[in-house]
Amino acid sequence: MKTIASYTLGCKVNQYDTEAMLEAFERAGYAVVPFPGEADVVLINTCTVTGTGDQKSMKAIRRAAREHPNCAIVVCGCLAQREAERLSEMDNVRLVLGVQRRAEVVELLERALDEDTTINAVAPLKDAGFESLFVSRHEGKTRAAMKIQEGCDRWCSYCIIPSVRGPVRSMPLSEVAREAARLGSAGYREIVVTGIHLASYGRGADETLMDAVRAVHDAPGVRRVRLGSLEPVTVTEDFARACADLPGLMRQFHLSLQSGSASVLKRMRRRYTPKEYLQAAELLRKHMPDCAVTTDIIVGFPGETDQEFDETLAFAEEVRLARIHVFPYSRRSGTLADRMEGQVDEAVKKARARRLIELGNRLERRFVSGLIGTAQEVLFETPAGAGLAEGYTGQYVRVRAAAEPGTIARVRLDSADDTLALGTIIENQ
Repeated sequence: MKTIASYTLGCKVNQYDTEAMLEAFERAGYAVVPFPGEADVVLINTCTVTGTGDQKSMKAIRRAAREHPNCAIVVCGCLAQREAERLSEMDNVRLVLGVQRRAEVVELLERALDEDTTINAVAPLKDAGFESLFVSRHEGKTRAAMKIQEGCDRWCSYCIIPSVRGPVRSMPLSEVAREAARLGSAGYREIVVTGIHLASYGRGADETLMDAVRAVHDAPGVRRVRLGSLEPVTVTEDFARACADLPGLMRQFHLSLQSGSASVLKRMRRRYTPKEYLQAAELLRKHMPDCAVTTDIIVGFPGETDQEFDETLAFAEEVRLARIHVFPYSRRSGTLADRMEGQVDEAVKKARARRLIELGNRLERRFVSGLIGTAQEVLFETPAGAGLAEGYTGQYVRVRAAAEPGTIARVRLDSADDTLALGTIIENQ
């Protein structure tokens, strides 16, 4: 039996795409084996969001060719979309895909092998449609990701993604409903709705993101729905009210911030102000008082002064964020920010990242502590030894209790160990 191994860099959307391609290989008779073990085919799904992503992608390709000189390498993803010709010339690379034609990956690779050649199948993105890739297997058999949107047209000054992911396009609403029903019938209790710029779902059609969320929420067998990253301008009074009306929609909202300084946001070309972000958080809490607002923040953006960074620290406190993902700014050639003056020293970036991570940990502990004594629904996912399991509340707080993985239970949160809540089962559901 032929074998395939894979290595994925970057975002959850990439992880979803990799899994879909692996399933296509399995249907064609391949066996999936661990990377970097011996394999007939190695699939590298690349990332180009940062220069580090480029370096890691290239390193993985070279490693596969060096350690397994007889393997055939498939390179796909964002770096492949951007650097197809260069990647096609690398050792052992037999197929280069970008962010389209992934459903054809097996057919294209086997044609390349039959013809003893390398195929560059990177397709133009100008008129690209939504490519439906379905995944039937998700790790843990409890939570499944579901990509309903592709592409972005925001052109933030630091981001290369619009040029490598292409225009906004969406999964048709009828397919959203069918895919959610399929995942529900397969036993997945929670579906995470994802996309490159999720708030753009349905643009150009009569469908909205809330239409898609309702379709997933109402699908047979689906118990919980969680949203991927959103921009704060998505959150209107109507949006917050509609979310509150869906009992199965998890009360965690990842609103992308990137900076708490109005001047930095303007240089980033983000389309909101700190004031508008705060209003979005307050709207969500108005309709769902116990919800968690989580975010991403970039530190050390070109020109960021000590005062602007302090504004970000103060704003994170003011918003009462439940979790912060911190990213030191990484230069990306081809972006406006790469050409900006005032590039921040790496040591300064690292120091600021440490301070923000410390604040984020403190805010997360505060949020978890605020839930102690309450009863929360928890989807248990992983064993934790001695008859215990760990899972997550709707606010994405990690909980440990005496439970079985794969079950949902009502849990009283008794105490906290750092950001881990310890609880007692009240009712199995």
